[in-house]
Amino acid sequence: MLILLRQGKISKWFSGYGQEAISVGATLAMTEDEYILPMHRNLGIFTTRQVPLHRLFAQFQGKVSGFTKGRDRSFHFGSKEHHLVGMISHLGAQLGVADGIALAHQLKGQQKATLVISGDGGASEGDFHEALNLAAVWQLPVIFLIENNHWGLSTPSSEQFNMKTFAQKGPGYGIQTRQANGNNLLEVYHTVQEAAETIRQQPQPILIECMTFRIRGHEEASGTKYYPEGLIEEWSKKDPISNFESFLKDKKILSEEKSEAIKSELNQQISEAINLANEEELVKAETNKEINDLFASYQPKITIPKSRRKNTLRFVDAISEGLKQSLIRYPELVIMGQDIAEYGGVFKVTEGLVETFGKNRIRNTPICESAVLGAALGLSIQGVKAVVEMQFADFVTCGFNQIVNNIAMSHYRWGQLADVVVRMPTGAGVGAGPYHSQSTEAWFFHTPGLKIVYPSNPYDAKGLLNAAIEETNPFLYFEHKALYRSKTQNVPQDYYTVEVGKAKYISKGEDLTIITYGMGVHWAMDILDELDDIEADLIDLRTLVPWDKTTVEQSIKKTGKAIILHEDNLTGGIGAEIAAWIGEYCFLSLDAPVMREGSLDTPVPFAKSLEDNFLPKNRFKEKLIELHQF
Repeated sequence: MLILLRQGKISKWFSGYGQEAISVGATLAMTEDEYILPMHRNLGIFTTRQVPLHRLFAQFQGKVSGFTKGRDRSFHFGSKEHHLVGMISHLGAQLGVADGIALAHQLKGQQKATLVISGDGGASEGDFHEALNLAAVWQLPVIFLIENNHWGLSTPSSEQFNMKTFAQKGPGYGIQTRQANGNNLLEVYHTVQEAAETIRQQPQPILIECMTFRIRGHEEASGTKYYPEGLIEEWSKKDPISNFESFLKDKKILSEEKSEAIKSELNQQISEAINLANEEELVKAETNKEINDLFASYQPKITIPKSRRKNTLRFVDAISEGLKQSLIRYPELVIMGQDIAEYGGVFKVTEGLVETFGKNRIRNTPICESAVLGAALGLSIQGVKAVVEMQFADFVTCGFNQIVNNIAMSHYRWGQLADVVVRMPTGAGVGAGPYHSQSTEAWFFHTPGLKIVYPSNPYDAKGLLNAAIEETNPFLYFEHKALYRSKTQNVPQDYYTVEVGKAKYISKGEDLTIITYGMGVHWAMDILDELDDIEADLIDLRTLVPWDKTTVEQSIKKTGKAIILHEDNLTGGIGAEIAAWIGEYCFLSLDAPVMREGSLDTPVPFAKSLEDNFLPKNRFKEKLIELHQF
């Protein structure tokens, strides 16, 4: 690998020199069908799991026969065939994913362990605390292995944490800990083997610290000049490969001739694999393929209610009914969130579900958004659907990385489904102030790999939620808090779905087109009722990603005028993208400038007079009249 790097045939490589015993010993201690989530320096995990060498070289060269089709490098990939889930660059993120994989084993009654690895530097991340705490609370069968090589890139342990050993961390979480000489293959093997066997018989998390050293730099470009003089030489004497070879020779298990034969055979295998990878053509860019691979292929089958029976439901009841019917339809579905079980959630959306489906499926979580969202992805890796409730959409910031860098990119990077729905109670108008009233949809609208739905009425709330859960792609499901108990509608009693990506006409007219969603639909309806002289096409987008360009274009071709309304701040809101698209693709149909209105570019204020001024309803009315008169 180092030679290929110097030859410019791979772009980056994180050396495992000095740490090979951890990768090999830990992998051999796990059964082949148990998941391992490795890190930068764990090439030995992939080779021990018999991942074909030519595919590894192709991966590092960005070629199609690798595991990410040239879309990611290094060990940023997984292989379900080999029960491996590679890392992302954001250290610690995979710890929560391991929780989800282990939870799936637990729910299925499988006596399996899961192994996840972190460096000592990455263990300073909040994900480390969240994942260990969640695993401890739920008694998940997962091994957290810390490769303590004493350095985080160039920063020594003394500047990273104020403790002697990670073994001190376990008791603080109420979990067992082990420590092993990370340069001794057999000690690593037996330590992990014993922990894994303990976990299989009695599910629980165990923390293992493997003491080792990184001989080369964090990656080759960073070098090792920051190491004190003599440190590399000291640790080189403890090299795990040469010491294990000497051990085998001392025990008369390995002869010099056999050793040379093994090395020769391995060199030949490596050379053949390199040649195979080198002969492969460079990846060719195909725009359609790149776009199509963003989401898992899914052909929606719109489910029509079996009967005409309807109930008058509030918005909140429609969501609750959708969850209940989806839980029945998908026996593996798990719902997770803060206070969602006996308490029923702060908005009582999940009230009563735990009595029907039990605490295994309706799971209270600690306050740890990142670990829970990571666990949702882990469940998906095991074929288990997950719905995660954010107590408020504002709190999603604490799990932002898992959504935008892990869940959203999973299928594009290595073909892994992220069958996750994140419920987002959103919006202002309830006097809740800056941290409980934000509209956050635009943050995710910009992130490829996420689908976003935002219903405005009980019928769509139930149908879109069912559709989002049914599909195997990741969804953000926005539900406006002010609509929960203020809007009612006749809703079919049966299970049904609403088509994702299809907008709906709320009203039709010849004068102009209003494009909106969520609470904006109701504001626009109120204002149109006031303004008898304006006959408008009022379009409820319902889905923000993908949004319905066809319906918007058809309406504008008819009316010649367009205005976009949303509750989110005006600058950088979704309306800006829609307005730009209309300007580019519908220009010849326009008889007036494309207009838009949103909330003020300030945080959401608390006092009612300030909040009313912040929200766009009154400004929208003025702009609507202006557009009509243009």
